[in-house]
Amino acid sequence: MGLKLLEWIKWLFSPSDADNNDEPTESAESLRAAFKARYHHFRLLLAANNKALEYMAAMEEARKGLAPFGMSFVRNQVTGVAAQVFQIIRQLNELAPDKYPNLMARFKEIQAQITPYTSPEAIHAEGPLTIPFREMNASHAPLTGSKMATLGEARTALGLRTPHGFVITAAAYYRFIEHNELEPEIQRCIQTCEKDSADSMVRLSTQLRQLIMSTEVPPDLAEEMMQRYHALVSQSSHHHVAMRSSALGEDSADASFAGQYQSILNVGPDSLLDAYKEVVASKYGVPGMTYRMNRGILDRDVAMCVGCMHMIQAVSGGVAYSASPVDAVDNAVLVNSVWGLPKAVVDGSVDTDQFVVDRQASASGELYILDRRVVRKDKQFCCFPEEGLCREVVTEDKVNQPSLDDDQIRQVARLALTLEHHFKSAQDIEWAFGPSGNLYLLQCRPLLRRSRSFEEVAPSRPILLEKGITASPGAACGPVRMVRKSMDQLTFPKGAVLVTDQATPKLASLLDRAAALLCERGCITGHLASVAREFGVPAVFGLGDALSTLRLDQEVTVDADAARVLDGCDENIIAAASRPKPHLMQGSPVHTALEGAMEHITPLNLLNPESADFRPMHCQTLHDITRFCHEKSVLEMFSVGRNCRFPKHSARQLFVENPMQFWIINLDDGFTPEEDEKKDGLVRLFNITSLPMLSLWDGMVAIPWDGPPAINARGFMSVLLESTINPHLEPAAGSSFTSRNYFMISRNFCSLQSRFGYHFCSVESLIGERPTENYATFRFQGGAADFDRRRRRVEFVASILEDLGFATILREDNALARLEGFEQAYMLQRLKVLGYLITHTRQLDMIMKDSTSVANYRNKMDKDIQGLLAAEEEKKEVN
Repeated sequence: MGLKLLEWIKWLFSPSDADNNDEPTESAESLRAAFKARYHHFRLLLAANNKALEYMAAMEEARKGLAPFGMSFVRNQVTGVAAQVFQIIRQLNELAPDKYPNLMARFKEIQAQITPYTSPEAIHAEGPLTIPFREMNASHAPLTGSKMATLGEARTALGLRTPHGFVITAAAYYRFIEHNELEPEIQRCIQTCEKDSADSMVRLSTQLRQLIMSTEVPPDLAEEMMQRYHALVSQSSHHHVAMRSSALGEDSADASFAGQYQSILNVGPDSLLDAYKEVVASKYGVPGMTYRMNRGILDRDVAMCVGCMHMIQAVSGGVAYSASPVDAVDNAVLVNSVWGLPKAVVDGSVDTDQFVVDRQASASGELYILDRRVVRKDKQFCCFPEEGLCREVVTEDKVNQPSLDDDQIRQVARLALTLEHHFKSAQDIEWAFGPSGNLYLLQCRPLLRRSRSFEEVAPSRPILLEKGITASPGAACGPVRMVRKSMDQLTFPKGAVLVTDQATPKLASLLDRAAALLCERGCITGHLASVAREFGVPAVFGLGDALSTLRLDQEVTVDADAARVLDGCDENIIAAASRPKPHLMQGSPVHTALEGAMEHITPLNLLNPESADFRPMHCQTLHDITRFCHEKSVLEMFSVGRNCRFPKHSARQLFVENPMQFWIINLDDGFTPEEDEKKDGLVRLFNITSLPMLSLWDGMVAIPWDGPPAINARGFMSVLLESTINPHLEPAAGSSFTSRNYFMISRNFCSLQSRFGYHFCSVESLIGERPTENYATFRFQGGAADFDRRRRRVEFVASILEDLGFATILREDNALARLEGFEQAYMLQRLKVLGYLITHTRQLDMIMKDSTSVANYRNKMDKDIQGLLAAEEEKKEVN
């Protein structure tokens, strides 16, 4: 024992490790060949892993609802991530054949759980082809669409006056599509369209609308429509009808589809079937398709029902809101009206009269008119005697007269309040007064209300335009873009302020890109204003000089709460009006499908590789499979180094002035070409190209080691006792692999297996230009002191690494630390710190029960590490 003790003391404080003459049999060339083969599969696995994570990240971003997406996006993402996970499993099986047989079976089980969310459901188009209004109520919405079902409810349940008519139902729509075999071609065109390209959307719209218009109405449907029509007009001397869209899902509180589909007014018998097809085709207008995509509504879920009703020859008409749409505490009734048909109000093409009515009746039972704004109305929409509409000049005696008298204003207000009471929510109604003075309800839907900010903020920028009408509250800034014609819509950029003359519904397709909306004409009861409020886009209407005052690309702030426009960007106003954008897709079919699929894709349950549950059978999601495969691929990939015994002649000794011996195995491209050809058995540091090895080495030599800590008697005796009773600590007992310090390298990879004193360190790192592939692991274990001191040392090392962002796992007297997913420069910095720790944690186990010494060493090491990191930052700035 005395001889052994002398040998041990000599070895303990020796500046170099003992050599060993064992000569393994594996050749360097076979090692390189094995590494290259594995490296190929490993890189393919990492590439597939990166792509899978990119798909998952895109799905997480879409889940927030900040940008629109369609069902094709969901299917593409699910298919993409599944294809990459399949590739990951395949490459892992190449690295470790037949080692993980249950992995593919688990993958298929998870896929089966995802499929129901992405597979289209069969459409059951049952029910009558037509239904008369007199037989309808709100429960018919699945057959007739909400717009017509609500109109039927108002007629049958409340006894309100509506035009006579009938609905061509969802069953009729599916009959029409099936008869002409349109569904496969429609879906093919939609799937191949670039949804982010305005040009592509216009081409798609033209293609699909032409396709629908070129088909025939099924004979049985055409016959039933004409029978219903003749029965309808037989009750009146006027034989013209209005064909109004009533798509399924239209006119809900949070998805109004306001103005996105077409209504054909004043239709005669000869045009009835073509008008029906035209309304159906409007489903594929650019506004309608863009709206559905923005709201996450599936194309197959939108059956286009069509209401066919008597055409009311309106003397005056308009829109009324039973409460303010831009002020949640303002419950006054808003009435907007024009001469002639209400079309001019809903499409925002003219200024309108506006009346504000108190909802609380006076003692006499009358509603009090709080405010009135009468504008000049020199044109009106009227019906041609034959068919269609015309724009007619208003006679001079009516131009400046209110389009409603006080009694009519109160009638409209009472109508709005009656509907609000019945439907239990604020209402948006379209109405008209006929030639006999009767008030007709033409349409009714829930009113979406947005609150403006009540915080008054003085503008810090010059006011360019003011005294407009707040159509949608909020504030935003951006460059001005005028939209005067259709071509301007194709080039409208994201984040610009849309400036136009008329608030036409077709501009709704730009609202997902616009920062704000300014219109010279229009009113808050128009369709475009409704959609702007849905999308949370600040909008101001009635700014008569907007096009002439503002300049192209001029940066402006739209303060919609105060109905004004400021020059430049006023950050104070933007901050005061800041509010979350509405989650447009929340609860939509597409968003629901995405969330359902993601439950089996993105959650990560396998967190601890050291856990007994870290097995294929415990993978619950595709993310779990990627995590499992990535972890196991690292182990399998580099087992080629751990499990091989290296012949001395296959390794090159590092030629440096260092008392320790370091040997290098060049696995691929770790040396410069000229160095690789040398046969002298040595390699110079300047001829090494491995980035992680060079960083690790820089850390090892950056600050000289001060030698063993001052000997603590108890610590020394602990080491002495442990070394004499533990045969595994015999210095001469190691193989050549454990007694030498080996680097295995390629340009982006480094594995260091080293022994310093009685403890072992290993570092594995892959660092390149793709952050998601980068990782570094550090294992520290062993020592010659008693277990308690060894355990304290690994806790000491782990605490340093955790402060640097490493994830650590402690098990008995060894520590495993891991860092991954950061950019190259950051990873190389941290690798330099690992090199420092390898050198400076030697023999610290002897002092681990001396709290003063431990604190001193920790302070010194923290200062050293901060100095290393600061030096790296300075180097980056110089470069």
